[in-house]
Amino acid sequence: MLDWGDVPTWAAALFAGGAAFFAYQTIKSQRQQIGEQRQFIGEQSRFMDEQRQNLELERAELRAAAEDRRVAQARQVRMVDSLVPVGTEGAALRSAEVVNGSDAPIRDLEVRFGTAYIAAEVYEARGSQDRGPLALGERWITPLALLGAGRTAVFRSQAWPETTAHNNRPTLFFTDDGGVRWSLDSYGKLEEVPAGGPS
Repeated sequence: MLDWGDVPTWAAALFAGGAAFFAYQTIKSQRQQIGEQRQFIGEQSRFMDEQRQNLELERAELRAAAEDRRVAQARQVRMVDSLVPVGTEGAALRSAEVVNGSDAPIRDLEVRFGTAYIAAEVYEARGSQDRGPLALGERWITPLALLGAGRTAVFRSQAWPETTAHNNRPTLFFTDDGGVRWSLDSYGKLEEVPAGGPS
């Protein structure tokens, strides 16, 4: 007859085998849970990245909309530049018709001709540019403190020889209803004037 050992040895061997099996199952289960957690964390990271990208796009759209609103009034201000002959000796002056096409007033209007010459005269404009030349109305003080919505003012330089007048194109400086200072040149280029810049 075979000697299978004693019962306590068999019981210890069975217990050790059962413990090893349960340890293996526990480790296997923990590995599976760790894998699922990594997958969940990866999915959450991708979701959070998508949310971050969406928020960045929304912020960019909001900034663009705010910038459009900030610039909207200034874009409705127009300036028409013309050379006006004066007398018979080849003299001329520059005339800048400034139209506030917005629905709010603009303030502190100043027109500079070239880099150094401030407008010599400013007038209220009467009539419509669509129907021909504007008639000059009341003479106003320069720089012009306020130009109401839908109003037009005509800024004029001093009289110069025609070549000097030709070379001194106007630039308009004004402050919009939101308090932002702008410059608009005779080519239609609109720029915000930095703090401490020309006023």
